[in-house]
Amino acid sequence: MDPSTAERSPLPQAIGVDLGGSAIKLGRFDAAGTLLAEAVCPTPQPAVPGAVTTAIAEAVAAIDPDSRADRVGIGHPGPSDRTCRRARIAINLPGWRDVPLADWLEPLLQRQVTLANDANCAVIGELWQGAARGSADVLLLTLGTGVGGAVLLGGRLFTGHGGAAAEPGLIGIQPEGPPCNSGNRGSLESYCSIGGLGRLSGLDPRELCRRADGGDAEALAVWQAYGRLLGIGLSSLLYVLTPELVLLGGGLSGASHHFLPAVWEQVEQRVLAVSREGLRIERCALGNGAGRLGAARLAFERLAPLRLG
Repeated sequence: MDPSTAERSPLPQAIGVDLGGSAIKLGRFDAAGTLLAEAVCPTPQPAVPGAVTTAIAEAVAAIDPDSRADRVGIGHPGPSDRTCRRARIAINLPGWRDVPLADWLEPLLQRQVTLANDANCAVIGELWQGAARGSADVLLLTLGTGVGGAVLLGGRLFTGHGGAAAEPGLIGIQPEGPPCNSGNRGSLESYCSIGGLGRLSGLDPRELCRRADGGDAEALAVWQAYGRLLGIGLSSLLYVLTPELVLLGGGLSGASHHFLPAVWEQVEQRVLAVSREGLRIERCALGNGAGRLGAARLAFERLAPLRLG
Protein backbone atom coordinates (compact mmCIF):
# COMPACT_ATOMS: atom_id res chain seq x y z
CA MET A 1 0.00 0.00 0.00
CA ASP A 2 1.23 3.51 -0.83
CA PRO A 3 2.25 5.32 2.42
CA SER A 4 0.03 8.33 1.69
CA THR A 5 -2.93 6.02 1.20
CA ALA A 6 -2.07 4.15 4.39
CA GLU A 7 -2.07 7.38 6.37
CA ARG A 8 -5.69 7.95 5.26
CA SER A 9 -6.79 4.49 6.36
CA PRO A 10 -10.32 4.70 7.82
CA LEU A 11 -9.64 1.70 10.06
CA PRO A 12 -8.88 2.00 13.78
CA GLN A 13 -5.20 2.31 14.61
CA ALA A 14 -3.00 1.00 17.39
CA ILE A 15 0.66 1.34 18.31
CA GLY A 16 2.71 -1.75 19.05
CA VAL A 17 5.84 -1.42 21.17
CA ASP A 18 8.56 -4.05 21.53
CA LEU A 19 10.74 -3.22 24.54
CA GLY A 20 14.16 -4.83 24.39
CA GLY A 21 17.30 -4.51 26.44
CA SER A 22 19.06 -2.40 23.80
CA ALA A 23 16.30 -0.98 21.59
CA ILE A 24 12.62 -0.03 21.67
CA LYS A 25 10.88 -0.83 18.39
CA LEU A 26 7.54 0.78 17.57
CA GLY A 27 5.00 0.46 14.79
CA ARG A 28 1.66 2.14 14.13
CA PHE A 29 -0.79 -0.24 12.48
CA ASP A 30 -4.35 -0.20 11.30
CA ALA A 31 -6.75 -3.00 12.19
CA ALA A 32 -5.87 -4.88 8.99
CA GLY A 33 -2.24 -5.07 10.12
CA THR A 34 -0.93 -2.48 7.66
CA LEU A 35 2.20 -0.76 8.95
CA LEU A 36 1.62 3.01 8.78
CA ALA A 37 4.70 4.31 10.59
CA GLU A 38 7.66 2.86 12.44
CA ALA A 39 10.56 3.92 14.65
CA VAL A 40 13.41 2.51 16.69
CA CYS A 41 15.01 4.26 19.64
CA PRO A 42 17.70 3.13 22.08
CA THR A 43 16.63 1.69 25.41
CA PRO A 44 17.91 3.94 28.22
CA GLN A 45 20.94 2.57 30.05
CA PRO A 46 20.51 1.51 32.74
CA ALA A 47 17.05 0.39 31.65
CA VAL A 48 15.31 1.26 34.92
CA PRO A 49 11.50 1.50 34.81
CA GLY A 50 11.17 5.27 35.10
CA ALA A 51 13.61 6.03 32.31
CA VAL A 52 12.03 3.41 30.05
CA THR A 53 8.55 4.82 30.71
CA THR A 54 9.69 8.28 29.64
CA ALA A 55 11.41 6.91 26.54
CA ILE A 56 8.29 4.99 25.45
CA ALA A 57 6.06 8.04 25.99
CA GLU A 58 8.37 10.22 23.88
CA ALA A 59 8.64 7.62 21.12
CA VAL A 60 4.87 7.14 20.91
CA ALA A 61 4.35 10.90 20.65
CA ALA A 62 6.92 11.05 17.85
CA ILE A 63 5.42 8.21 15.82
CA ASP A 64 1.85 9.46 16.23
CA PRO A 65 1.88 13.24 16.71
CA ASP A 66 -1.76 13.56 15.62
CA SER A 67 -3.01 10.84 18.02
CA ARG A 68 -4.54 8.74 15.28
CA ALA A 69 -3.98 5.56 17.33
CA ASP A 70 -6.16 5.36 20.42
CA ARG A 71 -4.56 2.30 22.03
CA VAL A 72 -1.08 0.94 22.69
CA GLY A 73 0.18 -2.60 23.21
CA ILE A 74 3.56 -3.11 24.82
CA GLY A 75 5.65 -6.26 24.74
CA HIS A 76 8.21 -6.43 27.52
CA PRO A 77 10.72 -9.03 28.75
CA GLY A 78 9.14 -11.27 31.36
CA PRO A 79 5.55 -11.95 32.40
CA SER A 80 2.67 -9.56 32.89
CA ASP A 81 0.03 -9.97 35.57
CA ARG A 82 -3.37 -11.36 34.61
CA THR A 83 -4.82 -7.86 34.21
CA CYS A 84 -2.12 -7.14 31.61
CA ARG A 85 -1.21 -3.89 33.35
CA ARG A 86 1.82 -4.74 35.48
CA ALA A 87 5.21 -6.04 34.40
CA ARG A 88 5.85 -8.63 37.09
CA ILE A 89 9.58 -9.19 36.62
CA ALA A 90 12.28 -8.88 33.97
CA ILE A 91 15.35 -10.80 35.06
CA ASN A 92 17.62 -9.08 32.54
CA LEU A 93 16.47 -5.48 33.25
CA PRO A 94 17.35 -3.67 36.51
CA GLY A 95 14.57 -2.80 38.94
CA TRP A 96 11.75 -4.46 37.02
CA ARG A 97 9.54 -6.08 39.62
CA ASP A 98 5.78 -5.42 39.75
CA VAL A 99 6.08 -2.28 37.63
CA PRO A 100 2.63 -0.69 36.95
CA LEU A 101 3.70 0.33 33.46
CA ALA A 102 0.18 0.72 32.01
CA ASP A 103 -0.88 2.96 34.91
CA TRP A 104 2.20 5.11 34.41
CA LEU A 105 1.84 5.43 30.66
CA GLU A 106 -1.87 6.06 30.19
CA PRO A 107 -1.92 9.62 31.60
CA LEU A 108 1.20 10.46 29.61
CA LEU A 109 -0.11 9.03 26.34
CA GLN A 110 -3.84 9.75 26.72
CA ARG A 111 -4.36 6.31 25.23
CA GLN A 112 -5.30 2.95 26.69
CA VAL A 113 -2.38 0.58 27.28
CA THR A 114 -2.13 -3.18 27.58
CA LEU A 115 0.97 -5.26 28.36
CA ALA A 116 2.20 -8.70 27.37
CA ASN A 117 5.35 -10.76 27.46
CA ASP A 118 7.46 -9.89 24.41
CA ALA A 119 7.57 -13.47 23.14
CA ASN A 120 3.78 -13.71 23.52
CA CYS A 121 3.53 -10.66 21.29
CA ALA A 122 5.85 -12.26 18.76
CA VAL A 123 3.80 -15.44 18.50
CA ILE A 124 0.58 -13.42 18.13
CA GLY A 125 2.22 -11.46 15.32
CA GLU A 126 3.27 -14.70 13.62
CA LEU A 127 -0.24 -16.11 14.08
CA TRP A 128 -1.77 -13.00 12.51
CA GLN A 129 0.48 -12.50 9.51
CA GLY A 130 3.45 -14.86 9.75
CA ALA A 131 4.57 -18.46 9.92
CA ALA A 132 1.96 -19.56 12.47
CA ARG A 133 -1.08 -18.68 10.35
CA GLY A 134 -3.51 -21.58 10.39
CA SER A 135 -1.78 -23.32 13.33
CA ALA A 136 -3.44 -23.90 16.69
CA ASP A 137 -0.71 -25.39 18.90
CA VAL A 138 2.57 -23.52 18.63
CA LEU A 139 5.75 -23.16 20.68
CA LEU A 140 7.93 -20.13 19.93
CA LEU A 141 11.50 -19.75 21.18
CA THR A 142 13.39 -16.47 20.90
CA LEU A 143 17.14 -17.04 20.77
CA GLY A 144 19.00 -13.86 21.61
CA THR A 145 20.32 -12.06 24.68
CA GLY A 146 18.11 -14.47 26.59
CA VAL A 147 15.92 -17.37 25.53
CA GLY A 148 12.29 -16.35 25.72
CA GLY A 149 9.26 -18.21 24.61
CA ALA A 150 5.53 -18.35 24.12
CA VAL A 151 2.89 -21.04 23.75
CA LEU A 152 -0.35 -21.16 21.81
CA LEU A 153 -2.77 -23.92 22.75
CA GLY A 154 -5.90 -24.18 20.68
CA GLY A 155 -5.00 -20.86 19.07
CA ARG A 156 -4.92 -19.00 22.39
CA LEU A 157 -2.03 -17.78 24.50
CA PHE A 158 -1.17 -20.03 27.43
CA THR A 159 -0.13 -17.85 30.38
CA GLY A 160 -1.08 -19.96 33.40
CA HIS A 161 -3.15 -18.99 36.42
CA GLY A 162 -0.91 -16.08 37.44
CA GLY A 163 0.15 -14.89 34.00
CA ALA A 164 3.74 -16.14 34.33
CA ALA A 165 3.55 -19.42 32.41
CA ALA A 166 5.54 -20.25 29.27
CA GLU A 167 9.11 -19.30 30.13
CA PRO A 168 10.74 -22.23 28.30
CA GLY A 169 14.19 -20.66 28.36
CA LEU A 170 14.34 -21.08 32.13
CA ILE A 171 13.89 -24.86 32.24
CA GLY A 172 16.93 -26.77 33.46
CA ILE A 173 18.89 -29.03 31.13
CA GLN A 174 22.03 -29.50 33.27
CA PRO A 175 21.71 -29.45 37.11
CA GLU A 176 25.31 -28.33 37.70
CA GLY A 177 25.48 -25.95 34.74
CA PRO A 178 26.17 -22.20 34.70
CA PRO A 179 24.05 -19.95 36.93
CA CYS A 180 21.04 -18.26 35.34
CA ASN A 181 19.63 -14.87 36.30
CA SER A 182 16.43 -16.68 37.22
CA GLY A 183 18.19 -18.49 40.07
CA ASN A 184 18.26 -21.77 38.19
CA ARG A 185 21.46 -23.48 37.08
CA GLY A 186 22.08 -24.96 33.67
CA SER A 187 18.95 -23.46 32.13
CA LEU A 188 18.24 -23.59 28.42
CA GLU A 189 18.96 -19.85 28.40
CA SER A 190 22.38 -20.45 30.00
CA TYR A 191 23.37 -22.59 27.02
CA CYS A 192 21.38 -21.29 24.05
CA SER A 193 21.44 -17.52 24.46
CA ILE A 194 24.14 -15.37 22.86
CA GLY A 195 26.08 -15.68 26.11
CA GLY A 196 25.70 -19.44 26.03
CA LEU A 197 26.97 -19.56 22.47
CA GLY A 198 29.93 -17.53 23.69
CA ARG A 199 30.93 -20.45 25.91
CA LEU A 200 31.31 -22.53 22.77
CA SER A 201 33.12 -19.93 20.68
CA GLY A 202 34.73 -16.56 21.21
CA LEU A 203 33.50 -15.38 17.82
CA ASP A 204 30.63 -12.96 17.34
CA PRO A 205 27.52 -14.90 16.21
CA ARG A 206 27.44 -13.12 12.86
CA GLU A 207 31.07 -13.97 12.19
CA LEU A 208 30.51 -17.52 13.34
CA CYS A 209 27.60 -17.85 10.91
CA ARG A 210 29.61 -16.26 8.10
CA ARG A 211 32.43 -18.74 8.59
CA ALA A 212 30.00 -21.65 8.70
CA ASP A 213 28.41 -20.40 5.48
CA GLY A 214 31.87 -20.64 3.96
CA GLY A 215 32.30 -24.22 5.10
CA ASP A 216 34.63 -23.61 8.05
CA ALA A 217 34.75 -26.92 9.94
CA GLU A 218 35.32 -25.38 13.39
CA ALA A 219 32.41 -22.99 12.98
CA LEU A 220 30.14 -25.77 11.76
CA ALA A 221 31.11 -27.87 14.79
CA VAL A 222 30.18 -25.02 17.14
CA TRP A 223 26.72 -24.69 15.59
CA GLN A 224 26.28 -28.45 15.78
CA ALA A 225 27.10 -28.37 19.51
CA TYR A 226 24.69 -25.46 19.97
CA GLY A 227 21.94 -27.34 18.12
CA ARG A 228 22.48 -30.41 20.29
CA LEU A 229 21.92 -28.36 23.45
CA LEU A 230 18.86 -26.68 21.99
CA GLY A 231 17.48 -30.04 20.89
CA ILE A 232 17.89 -31.46 24.40
CA GLY A 233 15.88 -28.64 25.91
CA LEU A 234 13.29 -28.70 23.16
CA SER A 235 12.75 -32.44 23.63
CA SER A 236 11.48 -31.91 27.18
CA LEU A 237 9.15 -29.16 26.01
CA LEU A 238 7.73 -31.34 23.26
CA TYR A 239 6.69 -34.00 25.75
CA VAL A 240 4.68 -31.42 27.70
CA LEU A 241 3.14 -29.47 24.82
CA THR A 242 3.18 -31.71 21.69
CA PRO A 243 2.83 -28.69 19.39
CA GLU A 244 2.34 -28.94 15.67
CA LEU A 245 4.82 -26.13 15.07
CA VAL A 246 7.97 -24.85 16.78
CA LEU A 247 9.04 -21.38 15.67
CA LEU A 248 12.56 -20.03 16.21
CA GLY A 249 13.05 -16.28 16.44
CA GLY A 250 15.64 -13.88 17.78
CA GLY A 251 19.02 -12.99 16.36
CA LEU A 252 20.52 -16.48 16.56
CA SER A 253 17.71 -17.97 14.47
CA GLY A 254 19.46 -16.55 11.42
CA ALA A 255 21.94 -19.43 11.73
CA SER A 256 19.22 -22.07 12.02
CA HIS A 257 20.28 -23.69 8.74
CA HIS A 258 23.50 -24.63 10.54
CA PHE A 259 22.05 -25.91 13.82
CA LEU A 260 18.61 -27.31 12.92
CA PRO A 261 19.96 -30.67 11.74
CA ALA A 262 21.48 -31.22 15.20
CA VAL A 263 18.21 -30.13 16.83
CA TRP A 264 16.27 -32.68 14.78
CA GLU A 265 18.80 -35.39 15.61
CA GLN A 266 18.17 -34.89 19.33
CA VAL A 267 14.40 -34.63 18.93
CA GLU A 268 14.20 -37.85 16.92
CA GLN A 269 16.47 -39.63 19.39
CA ARG A 270 14.79 -38.43 22.59
CA VAL A 271 11.10 -37.91 21.77
CA LEU A 272 8.64 -40.73 21.08
CA ALA A 273 7.23 -40.61 17.57
CA VAL A 274 3.69 -40.14 18.88
CA SER A 275 4.76 -36.97 20.71
CA ARG A 276 6.32 -35.39 17.61
CA GLU A 277 3.89 -36.61 14.98
CA GLY A 278 3.55 -34.01 12.22
CA LEU A 279 5.95 -31.65 13.97
CA ARG A 280 7.46 -28.75 12.03
CA ILE A 281 10.39 -26.62 13.26
CA GLU A 282 10.81 -23.38 11.32
CA ARG A 283 12.18 -19.86 11.57
CA CYS A 284 9.79 -17.03 12.31
CA ALA A 285 8.64 -15.29 9.14
CA LEU A 286 8.40 -11.71 10.44
CA GLY A 287 11.82 -11.27 12.00
CA ASN A 288 12.16 -8.39 14.43
CA GLY A 289 8.79 -7.00 13.38
CA ALA A 290 6.73 -9.78 14.94
CA GLY A 291 6.76 -8.35 18.47
CA ARG A 292 5.45 -4.90 17.70
CA LEU A 293 2.83 -6.32 15.30
CA GLY A 294 1.60 -8.77 17.92
CA ALA A 295 1.52 -6.06 20.59
CA ALA A 296 -0.70 -3.96 18.33
CA ARG A 297 -2.94 -6.96 17.64
CA LEU A 298 -3.40 -7.54 21.37
CA ALA A 299 -4.29 -3.86 21.80
CA PHE A 300 -7.00 -4.24 19.15
CA GLU A 301 -8.33 -7.41 20.79
CA ARG A 302 -8.28 -6.26 24.40
CA LEU A 303 -9.01 -2.53 24.34
CA ALA A 304 -12.04 -0.60 23.25
CA PRO A 305 -11.61 2.78 21.55
CA LEU A 306 -10.72 5.49 24.06
CA ARG A 307 -13.23 8.29 24.43
CA LEU A 308 -11.76 11.47 25.88
CA GLY A 309 -13.55 14.48 27.30
